[in-house]
Amino acid sequence: MIIMGIETSCDETAVAIIEADDNGHRCLSHALSSQTEEHSTYGGVVPEIAARAHIDKLDKLVATAMNQANIDYSQLDVIAATAGPGLIGGVIVGVMTAKALALVHDKPFIAVNHLEGHALSVRYTDPVGYPYLLLLVSGGHCQLLEVLGVGLYNCLGTTLDDAAGECFDKVAKMLGLGFPGGPALAKLACYGDPERFQLPLPLRGRPGCDFSFSGMKTAARKLITDLPVGPLKKQDKADISAVVQLGISNHIVDRCSNAFDMIAEKPSAFVAAGGVAANLFLRQRLTQLAMLKGFKFVAPSPELCTDNAIMIAWAGLERYRLGLTNEMNFKPRSRWSLESLRMQTSL
Repeated sequence: MIIMGIETSCDETAVAIIEADDNGHRCLSHALSSQTEEHSTYGGVVPEIAARAHIDKLDKLVATAMNQANIDYSQLDVIAATAGPGLIGGVIVGVMTAKALALVHDKPFIAVNHLEGHALSVRYTDPVGYPYLLLLVSGGHCQLLEVLGVGLYNCLGTTLDDAAGECFDKVAKMLGLGFPGGPALAKLACYGDPERFQLPLPLRGRPGCDFSFSGMKTAARKLITDLPVGPLKKQDKADISAVVQLGISNHIVDRCSNAFDMIAEKPSAFVAAGGVAANLFLRQRLTQLAMLKGFKFVAPSPELCTDNAIMIAWAGLERYRLGLTNEMNFKPRSRWSLESLRMQTSL
């Protein structure tokens, strides 16, 4: 079985083709184009610019992926695309392209929830069975979920305000670290003193698994404004980066710790996915937590944590194996919760 996946939910345009059979699976091609240069001037993703970039790049990436895979369209079995959630202009570009390819070449179309792409990506890299406990942590989302199967998710906790990735990016912007901010902050944090300043731990002692990161942004801003007037020294930036990275990680670990007491069935593993799961410091902290709780910690490789089309192709494959395809009238969505997938899966 050969499946194409298309990802255009934010500022990465990507096309992947994977092949799977009873003996395993492999990636035949993955063509990806980042929009870092287009958005760097603005310090963040501009939706209209992102959509125009997807339009300009996607057809070329489809051709590149097909050439790298060395197949023709008759050999494709399924075409899948991110259909939400995300920046709606970009999502529409990917969905319409996938629908056009599916119609012209008479192939099934699968609308993939971007979050499900992240949620299932670990099963592409590791033999993780259901159920598993998932920390889905990215620039736009922060959730703890029981993953019971394809389309079967039980949300244990979510962010009450901002996501962890947004906190990383906004603090990086305050420090003038450029775009994308999160990776730059994590890199600089390696040279900083995480004990120079103190940040409050949000929701300290509160039961449950909800998150809150808005207060950390405010506290980081105060740290910066309390420093002597003038350009920030490089060491000041490094120390604040280290303090913020430690604060975000402490909060995530604290909330995840509660999740192990809330799950209905013992999970096969503790999994982290999403762009922030690529942060190596956070991975170390989550590994320590999992060992303390007596579970195995698993995360996809860092390049599969950030937005990519391999995870979309894989999620499409998992859905196709269950007979879950979509009609051509499926509408792209800017908002689309994982728990709402249960209705489609049960049909």
